[in-house]
Amino acid sequence: MIVIFVDMLEDFLRFLEQRIMDEVFYEYKERTSSDLSINNKIEIVLHFLSKLENFLVLYETKLTLENFTPSDIDQQIIRKLKEVFKKHEIKLIKGKIREIFLSYS
Repeated sequence: MIVIFVDMLEDFLRFLEQRIMDEVFYEYKERTSSDLSINNKIEIVLHFLSKLENFLVLYETKLTLENFTPSDIDQQIIRKLKEVFKKHEIKLIKGKIREIFLSYS
């Protein structure tokens, strides 16, 4: 498997046409600081699979969500992802694609 990290979200969205499944996987992790003056942030990591000749290619990018409400975190993430993918018909799957891929191979 080849893993390609895409820095720019716009580039990641352009690569979506190459995916081999309708699903885009996402996972998130909270980044909190002990300094109360710094806002808590959530990193949302997006993945999808593509194929290049005989190789599977995993495309990956990251978004940051700031000023979130911890009690409503899932809804806020879904809203953010819907904004990002409003022009693309995809299925969002919460999970770690690497673990899912390894369990199938």
